[in-house]
Amino acid sequence: MRYFLTLSYLGSRYSGWQVQPNAPSVQTTLEAALSTILRQPVGVTGCGRTDAGVHARYYVAHFDAGGDIPPTFLRGLNSILPNDIAVYSIRTVHQDAHARYDAFERSYEYHIALRKDPFATETAWFFPQSGQAEVQKMQEVADLLPKYAVFFPFCKTDSSTEGYACTVKSALWTHSPDEYRLIFYISANRFLRGMVRLIVGACMNVALGKIDLTDVRSALETQTLLKKSLSVPPQGLFLTDVKYPY
Repeated sequence: MRYFLTLSYLGSRYSGWQVQPNAPSVQTTLEAALSTILRQPVGVTGCGRTDAGVHARYYVAHFDAGGDIPPTFLRGLNSILPNDIAVYSIRTVHQDAHARYDAFERSYEYHIALRKDPFATETAWFFPQSGQAEVQKMQEVADLLPKYAVFFPFCKTDSSTEGYACTVKSALWTHSPDEYRLIFYISANRFLRGMVRLIVGACMNVALGKIDLTDVRSALETQTLLKKSLSVPPQGLFLTDVKYPY
């Protein structure tokens, strides 16, 4: 049988989702726990590859296993997993269902702390100059994104991606004064490697006057790199939703 799991994780101490030869990963940790609970080797396929230090509030993965899933499966699995990984549900799906390739929409958030917060060092980027940034200018950059279909300027140059086409469905900045936060919300059918962090960096650079909105527009129209790019740190980034047609 094939199963879908929903889970969340704090990515601070992991090298990302994907298995790494000499570093801890969420995938490795989850596979080890599943193999222990089900008493058989279990390989897991995730809905995407989050980078080192990136978090997931909502993540989907699939695995195949023979035999029955015990009624105490979730409780037992969570008792084995470390505190920074939690599995919330399991369901059977058809044998060809795929956690990565069948997803038609993904959503991310990026959090910027407007003041130093010892309780948010792992879950937000504290950037002292962010208080000087004009949110309206950041939103002007975000408003450009749904108008374009290819995003080479917002992909890490060492990426081996097969193409740079994405459909950005929404992109929104909000300012939460009570929480001293700027939060960026973005949804698309797919994301390139490092894409959200480079977009946030471009928004910040425009808001601080380091580049112009015309520079971003020109880069998107000509599919060339920005003259000044910024990939913001990973700890402010969260995968928050993944949608499937079933």
